[in-house]
Amino acid sequence: MSLSYYLCNRTEVSVLFLYVSFSFEGIFCRTVNEAFNLAKRIMSKHGRILVAMSGGIDSSLAAVMLHEEGYEVIGMTMKTWDYQTSGGSKKETGCCSLDSINDARNIAVSLGFPHYIVDIREEFGDYVINHFTSEYLEGRTPNPCVLCNTHIKWDSLLRRADKLDCEFIATGHYANVRHENDRYVISKGKDEHKDQSYALWGISQESLSRTKYPLGHLHKSQIREMATERGFHELVSKSESYEICFVPDNDYRGFLKRRVDGLEEQVRGGEFVLEDGTVVGTHEGFPFYTVGQRKGLGIALGYPVYVTEIQKDTNRVVLGTFDELSRDGMYVKNLTMQKYASIEGERKDTVTKVRYNDNGTPAVIEQIGDTMKVYFGNGVKAIAPGQAAVFYEGNDVIGGGWIKSSFRQENPMGMPAISNR
Repeated sequence: MSLSYYLCNRTEVSVLFLYVSFSFEGIFCRTVNEAFNLAKRIMSKHGRILVAMSGGIDSSLAAVMLHEEGYEVIGMTMKTWDYQTSGGSKKETGCCSLDSINDARNIAVSLGFPHYIVDIREEFGDYVINHFTSEYLEGRTPNPCVLCNTHIKWDSLLRRADKLDCEFIATGHYANVRHENDRYVISKGKDEHKDQSYALWGISQESLSRTKYPLGHLHKSQIREMATERGFHELVSKSESYEICFVPDNDYRGFLKRRVDGLEEQVRGGEFVLEDGTVVGTHEGFPFYTVGQRKGLGIALGYPVYVTEIQKDTNRVVLGTFDELSRDGMYVKNLTMQKYASIEGERKDTVTKVRYNDNGTPAVIEQIGDTMKVYFGNGVKAIAPGQAAVFYEGNDVIGGGWIKSSFRQENPMGMPAISNR
């Protein structure tokens, strides 16, 4: 083996290449680029990793940490949506804005690693946005962020990782993943207030085998301190975006009206009914309401009422009291199992979440094929079909799926006891 240094100029920047010529084991670099890439792999402590960078503090610090640990980092920002086509009133912000893309690029430039922008608007729109629209038209409440993670972002990252010869991918999610008993298991992040494991239940075992979450063992306050210490003051002061990326003004009703021609005329004039079927008013159309909603109903009955059910076939929206929101259980379909490949034939004590900001409720789960039957001991309020349900054993994600329906059980014969552990 012979080693020599090669100095050349590119775009007026002097780049030092380590020219490596191997004459054994069939490896020989014929060009400077080949030699440079191979040399970088040799000098890298941990190999090449593709990091999803949104331009925010979390994904940026994930890339910084991996770079400092000795990985050969490649940054990638995914353009999922064009705000100009949404018709919303809010200025372009969030992960797809030009400012965010530039922020991600600036981090990469400052640390000297490559950064790419990938346009996935077509695949994102075909899957996530079409699903978002169709779910509301079926009377369900979708969760596009979970769907995007499951079907778009990870697949897109891994395809690009393969093209760039990256062994791993990484994101700035507050979660952990480990290999145990031949399974890759997602668990909660150390920061309980920032934990994002709920949004990651749908990632396949194959994808998890190549995924790293550098922030899982840290608190958000530590991330801010690290950014400050490294001089990334703009990241620390940058506001965080929590709205759906393609509905930046948070007006999903306006989005649906712009997305579906004639929707208002088709659904306007449906009936508000009470649990006993009594008609108490008319509404704007069932797609514009969600289970658990109280504000914006446009009806006054002299006491607080909530949407307890949406009946798409009759364009009826059922209203009830807070207590009438409660359900004893639910059916969850399209499962992705994490900690265990299957739990068919057994009932398992869990803590189950029915929405992102849910603290979780003790529940017994029973798997029947691709459906999980879930029993709550003390009932759960506002279980919305179309949302994700995630089952936890301690901090570990057993699995998750999409809520199909919920039920009341006045006389729960055979209903298992619920552990409060």
